[in-house]
Amino acid sequence: MRGEPQAASYRPDPAILELSDWLGDPVEAADFPETRLRFRNDRHAASIGLAGMSDEEWVAHFGRFEPLEDNLPQPLALRYHGHQFRVYNPELGDGRGFLFAQMRDGQDRLLDLGTKGSGRTPWSREGDGRLTLKGAVREILATEMLEALGVYTSKTFSVVETGEALQRGDEPSPTRSAVMTRLSHGHIRIGTFQRLAVFEQRDHMAQLVDYCLHRFPGPAASGTDENPAATLLGQVVERLADLAASWMVAGFVHGVLNSDNMNISGESFDYGPWRFAPRWDPGFTAAYFDHQGLYAFGRQPEALHWNCGQLALALRQLSDAPPLIAAMERFGPAYMEAIGRRWCWRLGVESRGAEEDAALVAASEAHLRESSESPDAFFFRHRGGRGAQGSLAEALAAYQLLDTSHDYWSEEQPQSMLIEEVESIWSAIDQRDDWSVLEAKVAALRRMGEAHGIPPGPLGHAG
Repeated sequence: MRGEPQAASYRPDPAILELSDWLGDPVEAADFPETRLRFRNDRHAASIGLAGMSDEEWVAHFGRFEPLEDNLPQPLALRYHGHQFRVYNPELGDGRGFLFAQMRDGQDRLLDLGTKGSGRTPWSREGDGRLTLKGAVREILATEMLEALGVYTSKTFSVVETGEALQRGDEPSPTRSAVMTRLSHGHIRIGTFQRLAVFEQRDHMAQLVDYCLHRFPGPAASGTDENPAATLLGQVVERLADLAASWMVAGFVHGVLNSDNMNISGESFDYGPWRFAPRWDPGFTAAYFDHQGLYAFGRQPEALHWNCGQLALALRQLSDAPPLIAAMERFGPAYMEAIGRRWCWRLGVESRGAEEDAALVAASEAHLRESSESPDAFFFRHRGGRGAQGSLAEALAAYQLLDTSHDYWSEEQPQSMLIEEVESIWSAIDQRDDWSVLEAKVAALRRMGEAHGIPPGPLGHAG
């Protein structure tokens, strides 16, 4: 079973200050007309020693962004470039967010608190620097669902409603505003390295490689110190292969897999038009503007591999090509191992190795295509092999069952997160200011997470 994140005392460690002269720009948070606390994630606040704050203290730090003690004296809007739908854009950067604080958790891992909707920055371009309340609610739902399904994701840490009326082209307007704080293991993107490569800032890139190698959790034996750039690329390849597999097993479609949305830590973050697939459809897209299906459900592994390639190209500043090519070649095997391992975990059986697991995945996918079941329904109804027939039953016959004693597995229906429910939860808030539906859903998702436990493997994690 999955336990609560390990409680810890507050241990500030603003390590980013080593790089701040060239990595970001000091900024000020917006002065909002209103700050109403709507969501605080005390589960994860406990892991960094902040759960003891009163609501007033919480709003002071995560609504007005008064600095945390012994932490960053001023927020940093980070600089980066990126490919957006495979077109390079050199005019990116934190346009409506910043890095607010860093601290250690109970396992001595460095964690970041970053924002979205906290105001304009030097990188805002024509944007207003704001976030809609609906966008914040959607991110709560995405991160809670993904965490419960074992996906390595940023955590929605705080949402404060800010009392502004925003105009948006993709939402009924005017719409309510919010500022959100995320908890994650890092905010260094593939696009961060791309920017340094464009400006040929080799020394800064070497510093950033060192920072990432020493501060992000990663596979223990993914390279050597003889070529730090290739070592880092190997770690990122393995992390993003695992992330791609975890999205597929979760039935999740991120929607916008641009290189500026790819975190070096391997975490899923920067949630925009995400969706969960209602059935196993490789062509299913989340973003209405993804007309070519570039980031469709079934193309997500390809997209993450392509983004790893952009990191490899940037790291040519520091390494010859052969070690980088060797690191890139690990993506396919790492993905196949991860999807088999994670598929078994969600089905409630022990992995039997890549070859047998691949056969189980193939039989499962065939069943999903024929039945039109949603991924959530499939994994729930066949947990531990129950109800399996035909080729799926044959594929499962040799597998050892995992624990299915949690009461969740006796419920009539699985938890899911299809768009109709997302809209219903938002409607209760928008029309009646009723937050109880969201609160009940979060509680139900956390219960599902307890039933699933932590996924096995090198990137299994509790926070």
